[in-house]
Amino acid sequence: MESPITTIIFDFGNVFVNWDARNLYKRFFPTLEAVDSFLEEIHFAEWNEHQDAGRPFKEGVAELSKQFPQYAELIQAYDTHWTESITETLHETIQIARNLKQSGWPLFMLSNFSAEKFVLMKEQHDFLEIFDDIIISGEHKVIKPDPAIFEIALKRIHRKAGECLFIDDSLANLVTARKMGFITIRYLSPAQLKRDLYQLSIKGY
Repeated sequence: MESPITTIIFDFGNVFVNWDARNLYKRFFPTLEAVDSFLEEIHFAEWNEHQDAGRPFKEGVAELSKQFPQYAELIQAYDTHWTESITETLHETIQIARNLKQSGWPLFMLSNFSAEKFVLMKEQHDFLEIFDDIIISGEHKVIKPDPAIFEIALKRIHRKAGECLFIDDSLANLVTARKMGFITIRYLSPAQLKRDLYQLSIKGY
């Protein structure tokens, strides 16, 4: 039976680059446990989601610093030294994507990311040019796993969910995608991605 897949959509963070805010903050604390305690105290994950959903960093920093004035400099540090939160470039995954593109697959990207910080990623990673289009949550003010961002992506790339393979490291995002009809792969490693592409009869990686 011929595969219905015509198009491949990748996530970005923790698929092509690894992101970990603790890497940035470890310079300010004696242990990673202390970093984790700080991030939990300021509700970092929840706060950071608002930047992914379009809030400017300057505004986010000001708001959180008002709540935790004793940490104002540490909160500002996340904006100032943000690139230090990118811990690794996953070159094997990049090569898989390049090979798929060279084999004729339409490639797109759908990522939860601050629009202003993604500009830095574009400057540092020329492989992003292989994607036919890139949909960044910060530009649309809605984040995965909200179905709305998937609908925005489908409309923009002129595809139906059932013909798209969606690759993401987040289980929550994949659950929404599957409910909407996407074929999905949960990304764990380049080797695992290759195995799952093979099982779906995707050629060219």
